[in-house]
Amino acid sequence: MRVLHTADFHAGRSLRGFDRTPEVHDALTEIAGLARTERADVVLVSGDLFDTGNPSADAEAAVFDFFLRLRDQGIPGVVIAGNHDSAARLASVTGLLGWVGVQVVAQPTANPADMIRTVETRSGERLVVGALPYLSERRLVKAADLLGGDTGAWRQKYREGMGFFLRRLGEGFTGSSVNMLMAHATMDGAVPSGSERTMQFDLTNSYTLSGLQLPPGAQYVALGHVHKPQQVSDAPPAYYPGSVIQLDFGEAGEKKQVNLIEVEAGRPAQVHALPLASGRELRTLRVDLEHVESRLAALSDFGGLLKVVVRAPAGTALPGLKDRVLKLAPTTLAVELDAAQEDLATPDLKREGLSLMDLYERYHQEKRGELPDDLRAAFLEADELARTEESA
Repeated sequence: MRVLHTADFHAGRSLRGFDRTPEVHDALTEIAGLARTERADVVLVSGDLFDTGNPSADAEAAVFDFFLRLRDQGIPGVVIAGNHDSAARLASVTGLLGWVGVQVVAQPTANPADMIRTVETRSGERLVVGALPYLSERRLVKAADLLGGDTGAWRQKYREGMGFFLRRLGEGFTGSSVNMLMAHATMDGAVPSGSERTMQFDLTNSYTLSGLQLPPGAQYVALGHVHKPQQVSDAPPAYYPGSVIQLDFGEAGEKKQVNLIEVEAGRPAQVHALPLASGRELRTLRVDLEHVESRLAALSDFGGLLKVVVRAPAGTALPGLKDRVLKLAPTTLAVELDAAQEDLATPDLKREGLSLMDLYERYHQEKRGELPDDLRAAFLEADELARTEESA
């Protein structure tokens, strides 16, 4: 059996006002082509199909076109919702996607057996998938617990809750089938991509799962959430394929991929990385003020998107800097001053690229000192709740 694993499309993503959806569409077209040329029997998508809970029509068209391409090739799929997806919205199209061979698990259920999906492949083999969509931490750990308990206590409570689902999903595996687990979550030891937005959650302080909690009967664990491709567990083998394009400047330089898994019942899986070529290259150029023109002129053939960080002596007047940069490099999306020169920046420029968490930490540091872990957790909880309600 040949299974193609991908995740984190983030269709609808906008970077500094620049719509990345056409690039995501190109990447999904490329992945559908790989599914055909690599003779994939099944495609697994481990969450974050969309960048927001209320995606644009173009974003929906890009994702649904991908599923239609799989349908045309007779390749079924299994999909779970990620934290950026609206679980309710995905649940509403579950029936329609089922007609094109895509099984969707959008929301966790009280009975974990309802989240087990079975796929009969063209070769006659059977794939059993324990599909665990993103489960909000606040559903497992109440805000009152966060404020009243120590950090270790509420992290452990999260692990115990997730462990319940993982154990029950593992009970659905059989000896005569290929058995896989899907999840949209953060594993211990996962290395972040440096993505400006994915770094809004700190892997050293966030809710994480241990590889020891993964059901031992899983022959492959198909993960989503972290954008840097990597293996995070050996037994069972667990992988993040990463995002399908360089989504922001924190991912500049990363090579994107999908995973192809060759496996049969009762035997170890063989995992192969398939590189992706779609998406514009992102690059950050750090340059001294006096070398702006010469360095940008040397990049005249660069077809990707730029962020230019200019280093300048304190007190230097910089009128028209952005216009100078854009004249030489029209694909520049951001022009910033070196962090050491914040006194030269406008208030809006100081805020650019910072998450709400970053801004709150700066405010608390200035007014009251270091931000305690319990307040950080409560702030993240409130922020997630507000964003969830906005997209509902």
